Amino acid sequence: QVQLVESGGGLVQAGGSLRLSCAASGRTFSMYAMGWFRQAPGKEREFVAAISRAGGTKTSPDSVRNRFIISRDNAKNTLYLHMSDLKLEDTAVYYCAASSRVVTSSDRSTDYDYWGQGTLVTVSS
Repeated sequence: QVQLVESGGGLVQAGGSLRLSCAASGRTFSMYAMGWFRQAPGKEREFVAAISRAGGTKTSPDSVRNRFIISRDNAKNTLYLHMSDLKLEDTAVYYCAASSRVVTSSDRSTDYDYWGQGTLVTVSS
């Protein structure tokens, strides 16, 4: 199995940028397709971005496309989420997730086997 630890969250003004990191340990990181999800207070968990094992395939919803970029460094066992032009509605706890079953990328939380503890991103006006 793999253990995931997110970092990089914090308070940022609207229009600002943040980079989230997800450090993986345990089994070989490159064996897992990875994803970012978020959950705002009172709302369901929402897909943010996903990336294939080697990083060649990436997906994201329209709500964050062109603002959020997912990447990974398999040599460093780390997943990233580069967030720019942040909006108030981006405020949420952000989670990284790993899947040993997905070959390319997936936007379904049920496809992911392992989850981090989350990191809070708060966007202020």
